[in-house]
Amino acid sequence: MNGDRRRGKLGPAIPIAPAARVDKFEVFFDLVFVVSFFIITRATAANVTGLQLLHALLVLAVLWWCWVVHSVVASRLRLGEGFVPALTVVGMIALFTFALALPQTFGEGQRSIGGPILVTISYVVFRAVHLMLFAHATRGRPQSRRQLVRFLPEVVITALLLLTAALLPAVIADPDLGMWLRDGLWIAVVVIQYASGLLGRAGGWEITSAEHWTERYDLILIIALGESVISIGVGGNLLGKPVTWSAVVAAMLGILFTAALWWAHFDMIGPAARIALHAAQGARRVAMARDAYAYLYLPMIAGVILFAIGAEALVREITEPTGGVAERARAPAVPMLFGGVMIYLATDMAFQLRTLGTVTWTRVAALVALAAGLPFGGQLPALAALSLLTAICVALVAVEVVVLADSRDALRRAVYEEKISHEAREAAYRARWRNGGPEQSAE
Repeated sequence: MNGDRRRGKLGPAIPIAPAARVDKFEVFFDLVFVVSFFIITRATAANVTGLQLLHALLVLAVLWWCWVVHSVVASRLRLGEGFVPALTVVGMIALFTFALALPQTFGEGQRSIGGPILVTISYVVFRAVHLMLFAHATRGRPQSRRQLVRFLPEVVITALLLLTAALLPAVIADPDLGMWLRDGLWIAVVVIQYASGLLGRAGGWEITSAEHWTERYDLILIIALGESVISIGVGGNLLGKPVTWSAVVAAMLGILFTAALWWAHFDMIGPAARIALHAAQGARRVAMARDAYAYLYLPMIAGVILFAIGAEALVREITEPTGGVAERARAPAVPMLFGGVMIYLATDMAFQLRTLGTVTWTRVAALVALAAGLPFGGQLPALAALSLLTAICVALVAVEVVVLADSRDALRRAVYEEKISHEAREAAYRARWRNGGPEQSAE
């Protein structure tokens, strides 16, 4: 009877189960998010200045907070089940519009308010969608519902600040003053967003599936790393150019050091952190999920965007050298390349410390090598600078493969045994259906 009543309807929302993993609709949503990474990288690479970098980081921080809120909702409801995907598509449209309007938000000397207003409207729609989904997910749960009340002030205040930032430059006579006030309001938005997450107590929040939470954040980091490869290829003018040995070497180095950075996190640190989050319970699990994933993944992704911009500039110098392959790279390509990788690795160390309580000496050595190589890289030809950075990243991976071999083997055995045990439980449960269903088997 109940199935008949729901025939022709989308059906109810489905809560997240403790062992749930990321569904295909969530991956589809994240592919829309990658557009924002690409736009931020493209807009910043077109005119690399200190102010432009500030704007890029502000936009990234606001976008990331929206994604964190999205992940909180996704930790309670299956985004691909029932009526939820229909509502989530509205949020996807808002996010896509937000990304498309970003280049007009911080236009220097631009007094048009169309782009900034569109950004504000998209932000409000996106946050409203998740407020509605969170309200639905916490029905009948007063303690969790109280978190919705804590959400509202942050949403209202930040939306009003973004609206003020959109309107202010057009009504102030001094354009420079208007731009600085606008930037100050965006900084206030970021401070309020992340302070609200830190000041809020862990009680009432929950991470039902540690597997789902860690997998979701790992996938978005992989997307960011993949976008850096796209940026190097597209922005570095590798596409459609005559094939030369220098272009081929540059492309190989771009892939190689990005793969090394993937390895640096996902070979040991990421899997071990997933186990640590599984082991943590209650408020301790929530605090770890917030600090390590919601907060520390932001500077990691910022580092990815920075080194993608630097690598893109170096590759462009290599593919279109004005004075030959031996020409040095123009500023600030090398500082952004080395600095972005250093931010990524330093944040990964902080992530390791927060989740595992350890620091690996090889990471410290790699940071020292990068800091020492930065001044030399600025004096080298573009291809040599890219080669130097790649050599340091690959050396980090090679040393850890040898030095940490026992730890890697132990971790892999633990993960393998966990998968075997989990598969056995799933197979046993599904076998019950062949005997007439779980209810009959329990009799």
